[in-house]
Amino acid sequence: MKILDCTLRDGGYYTNWDFEKDIVKTYFEAFNNLPVEYLEIGYRSNPLKGYLGEFFYCPDYVLHQVKAMSNKKLVIILNEKDVRVEDLDSLLRPCIGLIDMVRIAIDPKQLKRAVGLAEGIKKMGFEVGFNVMYMSTWASQKDFLNEIPLINGITDYFYMVDSFGGVYPEDVKATFDLVRSKTDVKIGFHGHNNMELGLINTLTAIECGADIVDVTVTGMGRGAGNLKTELLLTSLNAKGMLDFDFNPLSKVVDAFTTLQKKYEWGTNLPYMVSGANSLPQKDVMEWVGKRYYSFNSIIRALNNQSKGIQDNHELPKYDFDKKPKSDAVIIVGGGPTIVHHAEAINNFIDKHSDLTIIHASSKNAFCLNHNLQEHFYCLVGNEGHRLEDVFQGNYVEGGKCILPPFPRKMGTYIPESFLKNAFELNKVDFTPKFNDSHTSLAVQTAINLGAKKAYFIGYDGYSGGSIGEKEQELFLENEFLFEKAAAAGLECVSLTPTSYNNLTQESLFALL
Repeated sequence: MKILDCTLRDGGYYTNWDFEKDIVKTYFEAFNNLPVEYLEIGYRSNPLKGYLGEFFYCPDYVLHQVKAMSNKKLVIILNEKDVRVEDLDSLLRPCIGLIDMVRIAIDPKQLKRAVGLAEGIKKMGFEVGFNVMYMSTWASQKDFLNEIPLINGITDYFYMVDSFGGVYPEDVKATFDLVRSKTDVKIGFHGHNNMELGLINTLTAIECGADIVDVTVTGMGRGAGNLKTELLLTSLNAKGMLDFDFNPLSKVVDAFTTLQKKYEWGTNLPYMVSGANSLPQKDVMEWVGKRYYSFNSIIRALNNQSKGIQDNHELPKYDFDKKPKSDAVIIVGGGPTIVHHAEAINNFIDKHSDLTIIHASSKNAFCLNHNLQEHFYCLVGNEGHRLEDVFQGNYVEGGKCILPPFPRKMGTYIPESFLKNAFELNKVDFTPKFNDSHTSLAVQTAINLGAKKAYFIGYDGYSGGSIGEKEQELFLENEFLFEKAAAAGLECVSLTPTSYNNLTQESLFALL
């Protein structure tokens, strides 16, 4: 039984395939002294849109650098959906003499097409591994099962990949027996850890006779991640199956633990739900990274997906035509300047009783006067729970909830006290993207009200040193939306201090 570590490839989903030189050096130095036969260093890929880092393309100089650092068999992987036989020469010829195995990530529906790719790879002298995804669905895919014998004589390893991270040991055994009945090719296992079953599933695969299994340092990998290299090695050591020096293992684990604190990979409740229901991790990975999507929202969305339903609540459309037009509105964000300037903001609201107030965030709604104006509360993600907490479950006179158009991918939650005053928009069309965010919902409401000017408060932006990736993403998202709002004819003015460039800055105090 052999072990393959694919940290740099699978972990790249968190770092965009960029790793600091010191971590890469530590990684290869440690594995030179560990009982792991193969190291998968990344992808070789045709150019794709957007930025993808060093180990997504593994340019020629990287191949040479890694070869000089490592005494292990080296592996790269191709994504079958993006590679054709005619691409092999340019992608793989530079790898000859440097790379030992080429794996192919394969949708089971494309197994036959992948066989043609494998034939070309084999002729170039590489070992070939088939990483066939979605193993929890194989039993129902009769065409795929009948095609498995096509791999005989072409593929060195046929991997069972638990893409959703939801199989159990009995599933591993049943699938192993099924594959073994179709081919004599060596079988591998790649498990994800959504349900914390990575170790037991891998040990089960080994007991069944698996010839190779995958791991990553600290479990670093897409979504909930994979079986931890250090956990499998420790387990096999305790069973007397491996003997090694724990010092290099400790060094590489320490290096990646630092990264883990930054990117926070590993399982959580949403990943558990997605694994248990065989749902893709891609959406969950994106949703977990959004600050305004709570676990409740994500789980509601996953439950809807698992049941094959679009959403759990269609609301009446708000009829903006029956409401007098508002020349100007106030859009309320969640920044701390609202609390700091609450007295001045309330003075401004009292002097402009014709203003409609739109809460992109309910976080600071308790600071504002609610006795004269109409208030719209934009509910996205966890905002319904926040609104409920802010007003302790009570309805606030004049308040209306506004939600994105049906169906909402994150599901629907509205405080019970607001249910009779909850509506959805017909559409969000001032922007081509980010149309289910707090800000886009608030801006669309302002546009539908006929506003020509929107005063923003509590849209502080970020300043005072470096910001995290999530904050930077939200900052750029909002900048884009402000630009599109202006193009739609809405003048966007911040009355409180802001670092957003696409908001015109005026002083709240100059208007009092």
